[in-house]
Amino acid sequence: MDPQSDESKSYLSTGNVSIDRLAFFHILERLKTQKRTGWVNNNIRNPESISDHMYRMAVLSMCTSDKNLDVAKCVMLSVVHDLAEAQVGDIAPSHGISKEEKSRLEAEAMHIFIHEMLHDSPAAQRIGALWKEYEDRETPEARFVKDLDRFEMATQALEYERDLNASRLQSFYDSSIPYIEHPEVQQWGQDLLEERGRLLGAIHSAKSEYSMIEGDMPVEEEA
Repeated sequence: MDPQSDESKSYLSTGNVSIDRLAFFHILERLKTQKRTGWVNNNIRNPESISDHMYRMAVLSMCTSDKNLDVAKCVMLSVVHDLAEAQVGDIAPSHGISKEEKSRLEAEAMHIFIHEMLHDSPAAQRIGALWKEYEDRETPEARFVKDLDRFEMATQALEYERDLNASRLQSFYDSSIPYIEHPEVQQWGQDLLEERGRLLGAIHSAKSEYSMIEGDMPVEEEA
């Protein structure tokens, strides 16, 4: 969704708790249907949705061996961290929107969810607090989930390279793996890069072998 389109305009409470709550439930569908902007811009066929991305992050949260982390909170942070995108879309640099304006639009979206749709209910306060915790990055859980955000994107890049024969998506690795801070996720990232190295090596080897076969084939003579 274009963040400046009519679809991203504010929702105003009807005053009816049930109707407004259902409006929130319905807007969540956009997370299932909106495609992640980075993949769209790279012409990936049938790219993942925003909720696809968040779901794998939630499962990755459960795979940590770090006993100092509140895993349940990490799962919740994962499924809330991009929630504002249901209202404003997946804003990327290609949209020409500053980081400050992006933050403002997303905060406004969360305000609508919490106050206009969910009427400041306990659930609304919980969702809002989780989203703010992720944005502030002041807790180990929030920083860990940000690292999962980076790692998941790189993992998806490798899968597109592998399964769709996509052009090399180097920029997605460059903007993610080097910035991971949590030691365990750093190791996952290193494992991923090693897997990618094997993949690219196998592709190069296959292309070289095919080229040799092509070169050895006799030229068909005309009758």
